[in-house]
Amino acid sequence: MRVDLITLYLLAIGTLLASSALTLWERRSYPRRRRELGVLAAGYATLALGCAAASMRHGVPGLPGVVGAAVANLIIVGGYLLNLQGVALLNGRRYGRFALGILSMLALAWAIAGKRGEAVMWAYISAIPIAVVCGLTARELLGTRDSKWKQSRNIAVAVTGGHALFYAFRAAILAWLAASFGPQVLAIVGQATMYEGVLYSVVLPMTLLRLARDEAHADLRRESQTDYLTGLGNRRWFFEEGARVIRESDAFPPASCLALDLDRFKAINDRFGHEAGDDVLKSFAKILRSVLGRDVILARIGGEEFAALLPGHESARAKDLAEAVVRRFAQTVTRTAGGVDIEATVSIGMARIGTVEDTLEKVLAAADRALYSAKSRGGNRFEIARAATARANLDDAPDRRLTAL
Repeated sequence: MRVDLITLYLLAIGTLLASSALTLWERRSYPRRRRELGVLAAGYATLALGCAAASMRHGVPGLPGVVGAAVANLIIVGGYLLNLQGVALLNGRRYGRFALGILSMLALAWAIAGKRGEAVMWAYISAIPIAVVCGLTARELLGTRDSKWKQSRNIAVAVTGGHALFYAFRAAILAWLAASFGPQVLAIVGQATMYEGVLYSVVLPMTLLRLARDEAHADLRRESQTDYLTGLGNRRWFFEEGARVIRESDAFPPASCLALDLDRFKAINDRFGHEAGDDVLKSFAKILRSVLGRDVILARIGGEEFAALLPGHESARAKDLAEAVVRRFAQTVTRTAGGVDIEATVSIGMARIGTVEDTLEKVLAAADRALYSAKSRGGNRFEIARAATARANLDDAPDRRLTAL
């Protein structure tokens, strides 16, 4: 069945308007991306307006054909520029000046071409800015940093990159094909352009909405796994993530587990109030991140109780880091929101995962026993578990007590 060009224009306009309306509707559900989705919805609506203008560019009373074609082309390119801006905002970038420059140069090209160059402008030259803008859109999508966007991002890159290549073909090769095989090639490519445009107007908006949904889902999942006060993982995340890291290790690597507990924390809450206690917890969490680094699984598993899994860390290295945490926190003075300075200490117990039979639960329990042994000796201390479960390979060194300098 053959579809005439006007029907294809109407189909493109309808899909673009539907995509714009759906994007605006979904925008309410994703407040973090309201601005980006709003710009994208405006881009789809502008493209629809451009398609409508293109479909009747020679039939508007009082509007010369070349002016109608120029206006339609500028509106369409403006729609693509809005799509570029919406995607660029995902990465915190803007293309305002670039967009103004592209539209200005395109308008100047139409003014220079005039009526004599209308056909060349419409068939070939006007494809250049579309190819450039869609290529930049694909590049911006490739630059998204979040791995959780990978599947949706790759589809969007394929759509925008393919769109850019199609218009680059129109700009670079179509003139040669028309000269070699006759003007009927222009009609064929014109219909192919509309078919490809309809595909673009459906797949890209749906893919970008999927991207927003993936991000929102990842945000909700992260919130469910994060301790709201310290920003560290919570108890459930610690055991799930720790078990995954241990399970997915190809050759069972050295790993150490730390159990950490702030000394006499109830006395801090009773004397200074729970808000001041929260400030101390946040201060300690910052020290943990700073000393232990990024490759460590950190979590707040109770009120003032924390846990850390150090994959790939030999016992000696884990011991040095734990001692550094004890020493650093003892030297830290926490300034509360009320202007009160609070000094606090922490006790740490360590156990080593020695064989594939050791589970995270068992090793944390061994570290916990070492922790409470340290607290029973006055706190501000690091101790190593010597239970059989932990299978520590360290010599029976005397207990270490680390006091503030």
